[in-house]
Amino acid sequence: MSKRVMKPSIRTTAVALAAAGLGASLVAGAGSAFAAEGKAAVANPQTAVAASAALAKQANVQAQVAAQAQAAQAKAAQIKAAQLKAATAKAQAVKVAAAKKAPSWVKPVSAYTLTASYNQGGAMWAHKHSGQDFAVPVGTPVKAASAGTVVKAGPNGGGDGPAYGNAIVVKHANGRYSQYAHLSKIKVHIGQKVSAGQQIALSGNTGNSSGPHLHFEIRTTPNYGSAVNPAAFLRSHGVSI
Repeated sequence: MSKRVMKPSIRTTAVALAAAGLGASLVAGAGSAFAAEGKAAVANPQTAVAASAALAKQANVQAQVAAQAQAAQAKAAQIKAAQLKAATAKAQAVKVAAAKKAPSWVKPVSAYTLTASYNQGGAMWAHKHSGQDFAVPVGTPVKAASAGTVVKAGPNGGGDGPAYGNAIVVKHANGRYSQYAHLSKIKVHIGQKVSAGQQIALSGNTGNSSGPHLHFEIRTTPNYGSAVNPAAFLRSHGVSI
């Protein structure tokens, strides 16, 4: 029996055909896989819908949280504003109450000895005495007897004459004026507003003075010649000297 021998050309052709067949099978398999995935995606639309719903729910929850936080901030701001308003009102009420308690008139000096009184006669004055004298050491603090505005301040009696020495006149809301004379130092200026009890000067011994003292007058005008009894006036306003 003779042995069959395949020609080289026939062998080459067979190998080529086998390789081609294998490649075709691989391509066909890959295509089938892609097609299967596409079909799976189309076959499961519920997965995409569920994912979209989950995202929407999460966004809604976040929006609710943000709205709650904003509402809390707004409420906190309202509470703070209300507290500030209440504190301001309370402070104003305390201020008003303190103003009501504060005396409207006070003594012009704290410690003193009363000497020459209103309408007293004597060789010291060309006419009768126009005020009340408070004997005090030089440098004693002199206070405004009531709130008002300084209308005179300076030497020569602030314009009322050299007999008063350094002097101050304050205009008050009730239409009265108070005068402080024989001062060693003036601590206010014309036009300045002062409160009751505020220090305005230091007592002295300037002008026509027989010794250190404060000369105090209550007037109906800012000028000399309009004085009224200062002791009686102060008593009528609750101040005893």
